[in-house]
Amino acid sequence: MTRVFWDTHLFLYLFEGGSRTDEVKRLRQRMIARGDRLFTSGLTLGEVLIRPTEAGAESIDLYDAAITRAATILPFDAPSARHYAALRADQSLSGADAMQLACAAAAGIDMFITSDDRLSAKVVPGVKFITSLARAFL
Repeated sequence: MTRVFWDTHLFLYLFEGGSRTDEVKRLRQRMIARGDRLFTSGLTLGEVLIRPTEAGAESIDLYDAAITRAATILPFDAPSARHYAALRADQSLSGADAMQLACAAAAGIDMFITSDDRLSAKVVPGVKFITSLARAFL
């Protein structure tokens, strides 16, 4: 079983559609077949809930339930804050990217999957492997 963290855009492709939706669906099916566990952060949940919040309360509950059934939501807590500080010290990451990676690092994630290919070049203690969605299929 692999502990896999999805960055925000993977969930947005599923819920809002787009050119990468089919890739994300195939990835999730492969993860289920392998018995992988899906993780994300509270930041992802908040970002995904923006559009349904604009649409009304019923949509919020549907999105929230779908994500929390499929994934473990990691908090930005004190251990995450220490990772965050180390990541932000070199100022090469945005605050949001650093927060996502910090949550993943604090949880000891095996694979962090993102739509941002430049993040795959990062080495983050606590995260074994960072890859882009395109490379997750190689």
